[in-house]
Amino acid sequence: MHIIYLALGTNLGDRSANLRAAIQALAPEVCVRAESRIYETPPWGYVEQPAFLNMAVEAETGLGPGALLDHLKRIEAGAGRVPTFRYGPRLIDIDILFYDDLVLDSDRLTIPHPRLHERAFVLAPLMDLAPERVHPCLGRSLADLLAGQDQSGIKLYE
Repeated sequence: MHIIYLALGTNLGDRSANLRAAIQALAPEVCVRAESRIYETPPWGYVEQPAFLNMAVEAETGLGPGALLDHLKRIEAGAGRVPTFRYGPRLIDIDILFYDDLVLDSDRLTIPHPRLHERAFVLAPLMDLAPERVHPCLGRSLADLLAGQDQSGIKLYE
């Protein structure tokens, strides 16, 4: 079994329900071991859209990286996600952040997620799960990476 970390985000419809449905849809291929708290975050990249709810999960899977990506894309499509434009609004987005300590860069998939270290809305939920985890490419802990980010506008939801 492989230890993975996933980021989940949503800013359309019933955002809390979108996150819960996505987590439930992960099984049986992905077994969630821990969930972060939920954070409300301002949009990133394209700001003229509603605020997001973001969270992270730590999980186990027997799927390989490509099969995991396919599984996550099926969940997104099943939830009604329709591709729009980069950084646009979405019903659900599920990204692979870490897959064990694998470093992978292919046409289809990059692990660790190539921009996680630039995104406080990803790092804040990860801090709930693994603050001392070290990014395998950057050699820095998640806590150190988050300390260098603008965290304004990020708040606990609920």
